[in-house]
Amino acid sequence: MSVKISPSLLSANFFDLKADIKRLEALKTDMLHLDVMDGIFVPNISFGNPVIKKIKENSNLTLDVHLMIDRPHRYIKEFAKYADILGFHYEAGSDIAETLKEIRNLGCKACLTIKPKTAAEEIFEFLPLCDMVLVMSVEPGFGGQSFMPNSLPKVTALKKEIQAQGLKCDIEIDGGINGETAPLAVKAGADVLVAGSYLFCDKMEERYNYLKSL
Repeated sequence: MSVKISPSLLSANFFDLKADIKRLEALKTDMLHLDVMDGIFVPNISFGNPVIKKIKENSNLTLDVHLMIDRPHRYIKEFAKYADILGFHYEAGSDIAETLKEIRNLGCKACLTIKPKTAAEEIFEFLPLCDMVLVMSVEPGFGGQSFMPNSLPKVTALKKEIQAQGLKCDIEIDGGINGETAPLAVKAGADVLVAGSYLFCDKMEERYNYLKSL
């Protein structure tokens, strides 16, 4: 089974999102990664539900919504209206199990995300409630950062634990994914690659096909 690709909208041309989304639709990308930042949990502000709603209304892409927000449980119902996959951070101050359950109950796939300083073992107990887990390979908040190699052992540890528990749960990795780091992530056990600045360029099609070939 080939690796899945989740291009990060954060690196798209916000003056012409429609054009970039149409290019991704033509590639039949597996999903579209949407980073929601509040300026509190992470030191940046991006976009919110109005943008996601419009994308949902005008595109058939699977929306992979990544909440980088403080106490995300407060907004789950709103984002679940438009997300297909809805993820939040282990470190963000919400009850983990209850928030994962709520996401699933609202009809979305649930994703739990960990920052670079969080050990994989801290979320093992929550894996049965997850459809996907996201390992951040940069500090969340800004695109274009350099890949952190110490994220790879966490991917491998999660893969082993998911297999040991007999679960169907994808492992996504986000941050600094490019032509050099993507093969390392796939070798470590990543199922889904989030790529931003590497993909959103004049070589999008060529680079997307390369990532899919891994």
